[in-house]
Amino acid sequence: MRKSIFLSLLLSFWTILLWAQTLQSPDGNLKLNFELIEGHPTYQLTFKGKEVIKPSKLGLELKNKPSLTDGFSLKDSKLDSKNETWTPVWGEEKEIRNHYNELAVTLTQPETSRTLVIRFRLFDDGLGFRYEFPSQPNLAHFAIKEEKTQFAMAGDHTAFWIAGDYDTQEYDYTESKLSEIRPLMASAVTANLAQKPFSPTGIQTSLMMKTDDGLYINLHEAALIDYSTMHLNLDDKNMVFESWLTPDVLGDKGYLQTPSHSPWRTIIVSDDARKILASRMTYNLNEPSKIEDTSWIKPMKYVGVWWEMITGKSSWAYTDEFPAVRIGETDFSKAKPNGKHGATTANVKKYIDFAAEHGFDGVLVEGWNVGWEDWFGNSKDFVFDFLTPYPDFDLVGIRDYAKSKGVEMVMHHETSSSVRNYERFMDEAYKFMKDNGYNAVKSGYVGFILPRGENHYSQWIVNHYQYALEKAAEYKIMVNAHEAVRPTGIGRTYPNLIGNESARGTEYQAFGGSKPNHVTVLPFTRLIGGPMDYTPGVFEMDISKINPQNNSWVNSTLANQLALYVTMYSPLQMAADLPENYDRFPDAFQFIKDVALDWDESRYLEAEPGYYLTIARKEKGASNWFVGNVNGTSERVSNINFDFLDAGKTYIATIYSDAKDAHYRNNPQAYNIRKVVVTSKSKLSQMSAPGGGYAISLKEASKEEIKGLKKL
Repeated sequence: MRKSIFLSLLLSFWTILLWAQTLQSPDGNLKLNFELIEGHPTYQLTFKGKEVIKPSKLGLELKNKPSLTDGFSLKDSKLDSKNETWTPVWGEEKEIRNHYNELAVTLTQPETSRTLVIRFRLFDDGLGFRYEFPSQPNLAHFAIKEEKTQFAMAGDHTAFWIAGDYDTQEYDYTESKLSEIRPLMASAVTANLAQKPFSPTGIQTSLMMKTDDGLYINLHEAALIDYSTMHLNLDDKNMVFESWLTPDVLGDKGYLQTPSHSPWRTIIVSDDARKILASRMTYNLNEPSKIEDTSWIKPMKYVGVWWEMITGKSSWAYTDEFPAVRIGETDFSKAKPNGKHGATTANVKKYIDFAAEHGFDGVLVEGWNVGWEDWFGNSKDFVFDFLTPYPDFDLVGIRDYAKSKGVEMVMHHETSSSVRNYERFMDEAYKFMKDNGYNAVKSGYVGFILPRGENHYSQWIVNHYQYALEKAAEYKIMVNAHEAVRPTGIGRTYPNLIGNESARGTEYQAFGGSKPNHVTVLPFTRLIGGPMDYTPGVFEMDISKINPQNNSWVNSTLANQLALYVTMYSPLQMAADLPENYDRFPDAFQFIKDVALDWDESRYLEAEPGYYLTIARKEKGASNWFVGNVNGTSERVSNINFDFLDAGKTYIATIYSDAKDAHYRNNPQAYNIRKVVVTSKSKLSQMSAPGGGYAISLKEASKEEIKGLKKL
């Protein structure tokens, strides 16, 4: 009897081993456990012995087909690993290490004769996993009803979140416990030109959390290709997030055919917030560049005819006479100009002159093309042709004038979310750009999507953004897409995607303002997937001084605006303010002129999401370093050392800091500039005002150059 019981227990033990699979990160700190529990695929994740993800179910429900959630048996499991280094076209460092251990489990569903592969990659900084659907007779084409991926939290964590929405990410972040999301949702959903919240506990990725015992956890996705965008819906009784895909007009959440796979679901983990910022896992889960010759992809610093329209000083539209416009038929040559149009030949030439004088690469012009009189809110299909300039914009003359000044023009394509219309003109519009010397385009998707009923983040529209990006690559055009889906590391595969908006950018400072700590959250959330065209560099915080009818206020100090060029990484950076405001503060403007766009190395010196961060970066191919610090709502003293500098070398540090009485609301333009001598042994203690910060440029100097300067 005892022998029988022993054999039974032994058999049960080996059965558990058969179904349970474990995987460790290369450094051993992260541990993944995968098992089938009564046919349900389930995973669990720990970091240094602490629970990150409690046992969580995996799978998908299909439309009009048996689900892929249960009834599975383990057919096979394979282990693999990779340790390589790759070179990005642009980035926060010149080389990125891709080091992971992999577990791929092949599951069969005997009742349906179907196969599902779940692939896990465990890095030192987190976990990525995805569903793979091999080619098979019983699963050739299918529609997703729901993806049932769970992320079971180990506690009621503090989260930095924005409301789940099918059409916009342009919300301020809310800091709260997970249990407080439901009561705070109504106040978190603020007005937008297109929005569709879906749940009182639905939120968006990238989601940043902090546990009570000091773990930082980030949930996101990587390599979003031919799939619907993932949100997270919280079961706030059990603290379990479940994936929530963006539906199409029919309510379906994706159409696939085998072989295919989902995007990666990502969990970045550390007990040090700086390591969240340093993670490159999202890029590593994307494919290498598919653009062989990338020599034409170059970082850009630009100015533009934009902020004057955003603030209401100028208009995109040429005339007020036409309540409705028919592209190709309405005769603008006979219309009376409204006197407010921003994209005039004379005005654009002023920006070109300013760019040439101060060493900027390009000038963006919005409102140059016909159709802005009725572009928004009319559900209009044929809204722009992307080819025809207004009568007061001499496109050829501007092209030649910019070329004579050594300045590139940046094209603007607002689609008004009429996706079919943009695809109708895309080849012709891109060719038009190249014929006229435009190598970069800012595209926009303001308003509700046409075709009607589609959403900004559903599969079909995600595929449109990808189509536009790949088509642009054919013409050697760089893309900066606004109102498009938030990036998921696609910039590795298609590095012509040099920028996205896809979050609440600087423009909202002219629409009533953003929270003063907003820029201390974005690097932990939105920027996890790729660079943001945040359009920093505003020096005049009182918008009524630009437009008396607009009483908005930019909730930032001037020093904070300078720091953003370092903390908000992007190979595409705009000096957003009006030239005359830079002329008022030429000493501070010098930092914007000096700061680099591309980097050999980045060091994350201090970080706490929502409160502060300090980043140092080394200019690509040069010895110069730049430091940026942005601060939250309370005054703080930042303490850093300069051990990232080369030992034995001497540098002149130009420090642009908040003055003692600076404050984002009461005294934002109070700043100090001082030069000091620093080495790798130097230390700095620097006050940052509420909504403030500081910026530092560090240039290697000779003994002659440092004479008379104080040593830090």
